[in-house]
Amino acid sequence: MTVTAIEVAAAEAVVDRVSSTAGRPLGWLAALWSVMSVRWAAVALVLFAAALATQVSGAPPDVWWSLYLACYLAGGWGSAWAGAQALRNKALDVDLLMIVAAVGAVAIGQIFDGALLIVIFATSGALDDVATRHTADSVKGLLDLAPETAVVIDGHGDERVLAADELVVGDRVVVRPGERIPADGAVLSGRSDVDQCSITGESIPVVRTVGDEVFAGSVNGSGVLHMVVTRDPSQSVVARIVEMVSEASATKAKTQLLIEKIEQRYSVGVVVATLALVVVPLLWGSPLQPVLLRAMTFMIVASPCAVVLATMPPLLAAVANAGRHGVLLKSAVVVEHLADITVVALDKTGTLTAGTPRLTTVQTLRPDLIDERRMLQLAAAAEQFSEHPLGRAIVEEVRQRGLAIPPAEDFRALPGHGVRAVVCDDFVEVCSPQSFRGTPPTTLAPIVQSGATCALVVMNGVAVGVLALTDVIRPDAAESVAALTGLMATPPVLLTGDNAPAAQRVARDAGISDVRAALLPEQKVDAVRALQARGHRVLVVGDGVNDAPAMAVACTSLAMGAGADLTLQTADGVTVRDELHTIPTIIGLARQARRVVTANLVIAGSFLTVLVVWDLFGQLPLPLGVAGHEGSTLLVALNGLRLLTNRTWRAAASR
Repeated sequence: MTVTAIEVAAAEAVVDRVSSTAGRPLGWLAALWSVMSVRWAAVALVLFAAALATQVSGAPPDVWWSLYLACYLAGGWGSAWAGAQALRNKALDVDLLMIVAAVGAVAIGQIFDGALLIVIFATSGALDDVATRHTADSVKGLLDLAPETAVVIDGHGDERVLAADELVVGDRVVVRPGERIPADGAVLSGRSDVDQCSITGESIPVVRTVGDEVFAGSVNGSGVLHMVVTRDPSQSVVARIVEMVSEASATKAKTQLLIEKIEQRYSVGVVVATLALVVVPLLWGSPLQPVLLRAMTFMIVASPCAVVLATMPPLLAAVANAGRHGVLLKSAVVVEHLADITVVALDKTGTLTAGTPRLTTVQTLRPDLIDERRMLQLAAAAEQFSEHPLGRAIVEEVRQRGLAIPPAEDFRALPGHGVRAVVCDDFVEVCSPQSFRGTPPTTLAPIVQSGATCALVVMNGVAVGVLALTDVIRPDAAESVAALTGLMATPPVLLTGDNAPAAQRVARDAGISDVRAALLPEQKVDAVRALQARGHRVLVVGDGVNDAPAMAVACTSLAMGAGADLTLQTADGVTVRDELHTIPTIIGLARQARRVVTANLVIAGSFLTVLVVWDLFGQLPLPLGVAGHEGSTLLVALNGLRLLTNRTWRAAASR
């Protein structure tokens, strides 16, 4: 079962709607407050402010000490629990180091400094949680559009109410005026205007009748629709998008994994160095309190909190921003891979082209027998019951011209050959040139060489017209290819299974010079491997099942939104809106995320080095050490979160 462009566009429209709602002040605050770590950080901040106020006002020490200790509990219990869990797994992380440092500050009477450390550390952790949850929260509202119940018609024609999530493929459902459609399906009977504004963003309701697809969450108009469920609710496009985003939030980039691996050993080193800073000076007769103060300050400033937070917030922010603009990435690793791309391999049909064939040539061969208008009407009459793309294109062209389609009798579809029918007492055929029993006209040659698919219109055994079908290039194809060419040292490559003339025509219009045509799926794989053997990191963009093998062997891959299930499963990301120009933009965003990660690592490393050297060879005050260490942590977190903005997306699109 394939995923239609309407479905993925529907999903993206709802993403936009949910995101715009969350962008309002009250919605944004509610979303922020829903994160538990944010609530505890806020409580810790309030308690810290109250303790500081009572301390400055001269209240009894027991009062402000109690408030500071309450601040410790509110802001530190989460980190203490996380650190204890890591310790049970024989690991040492920065959460435990911070708690030990804060407790050490209390032990030497520096409770204000320890509480300040707890508040800032809790705040930076809350910001990290907000960045992680933003990706999933931006699309969770998708599932809320479908109604909770559906009216199912059983085999006896009786109606019963069933939970919408209990529907199965094949269930017959009735949707009355004003009701929301409970599942993805096809109309069996009835006709109605369906409001898909909340799904696809269309401002005008669209007509849905027998055979048309309908989607969960859209609103039925004034008619009654009987539909059959064609997709299990758990397997709908919306459900798969939510699952994909959840997986993206759960994965970690290679840079993050490397940092965490180093962090384990580094944290042990910090503990050992802290113990040495306590034991060695005491053996030399130094006073206890200054020694402990220097050691606690060292433990704080040497902890790699900012380094740990340097990577994932920017990458997850890039994933969230991409999702809001129609590109769903399966993991933070994909962002890293996209930033490294050196060449893009593009499919033709459905990628550079719209994937919807159109009638581009209408030519009469016997103007003495029939004019172009009448010839086209006869062809449409013969094709009106056909499911072939050429037949649908002919009928659509006639309707767009406002011509009447005559009735047809004795319709017959001949797979691989064409159709025939009796129209107004004339025997009409629309067939391929190879199926024509006579001599094909010479005018076919230039049309075929242009890459078009041809058909002959035959009336009573005489070829009276030529029709040509062309897969029209996307309006943004040339612009997108130019943008990709500007981003890469190597221009894009066209890999297609279509014939060479058709491939060359599209490549010429799109501005691609490297064309590989008539490729079988395994030959596409060989082409990608050949590029990678030359040192390239290849991004494959496609939409069909035949693109899936090439996607699997490429460095990374993106599926156009109308792609087949296998393509969507194989690809590392999906362009939900089915827009080609998002490909260069997402590459630009990935590169911007990599630059932010690099900047964060430089910022975090610089702060850590300066503070550690200052503490070891100078007199670094504990409050200044806390402010510097946690300030750098907040700085890298906020620097990563700026990738969530629309301004960042526009900047990536303009590169």
